[in-house]
Amino acid sequence: MLAIIFAFISYLGWGIGDILGAQTSRKIGGYSFSLYLSVIGLILSSFYIPFALADLNKFTLESLIIIIILTFLGPIPLVAFYEGLRVGNAAVVGTIASSFALVTVLLSIIFLGEKISLGQSIFISIIFLGIILSSLNLRQLKNKNILLDRGIPYAIVAMLLWGVYFTFIKIPIKQIGWFWPGYLTWLSFPIILIVMQVKRIKLIKPDKRVFIPLLLAALLINIGGISYNLAISEGLVSLVAPIASSSVTLFVFLAFLIFKDPITKQQVVGVVTTLIGIVLLSIFSI
Repeated sequence: MLAIIFAFISYLGWGIGDILGAQTSRKIGGYSFSLYLSVIGLILSSFYIPFALADLNKFTLESLIIIIILTFLGPIPLVAFYEGLRVGNAAVVGTIASSFALVTVLLSIIFLGEKISLGQSIFISIIFLGIILSSLNLRQLKNKNILLDRGIPYAIVAMLLWGVYFTFIKIPIKQIGWFWPGYLTWLSFPIILIVMQVKRIKLIKPDKRVFIPLLLAALLINIGGISYNLAISEGLVSLVAPIASSSVTLFVFLAFLIFKDPITKQQVVGVVTTLIGIVLLSIFSI
């Protein structure tokens, strides 16, 4: 039950954080936002270090190698996602990127040996159906232009690499606890800075109007990440990831409430369908 609770906290943190992140990245760019997000996440997480020092004794060579690989991997889907939101259709990018849970479920079953019941598989499918209905305008898909959206390549990269990241982070978390694997991957921020230098992308400083949404986005996204790590330390990745990744439905709903983005009956059905899937998956996973 704890795993489901933490997964739902991730749902809230990522859903609210991403809408603030999308707003901010469109003003300062996906690269600058991702860099600030990583640095702020590192600073905020550092306050917990005194309480996690004892876990350093649990480090193994296997966990260290995996963390190093994930640290180099981590910035790529992060930048890809926010660049995708900046240049492309937010609904399309959000839906594709949120499908990382499908990759995670498959990888966790294949490589981590996790097993889920037929009922749980059905409820996970309901969640994915809800994500699609709430995020995409199916009528617009008939328009070939939307399928050529500039954000789609970025979204696919985010989907695949987040699928890998959120699967294999389970291994070091199981060995050394939830804190260090997530904290050490925040140390990847110099990689983003180096790429920006190579590509000659200017680091944009946030003004007063951007700073508060940026700080709140970083705080909420960081809370979502911590909650995800706590969730998979308590339960199966294949059950936690679909709940956490469905935060895109909250994104759509908040965009309607805060930014007055239009919301269709189909999207309302999608949000309700997703929530039903989450509730059923939660009940039958206890």
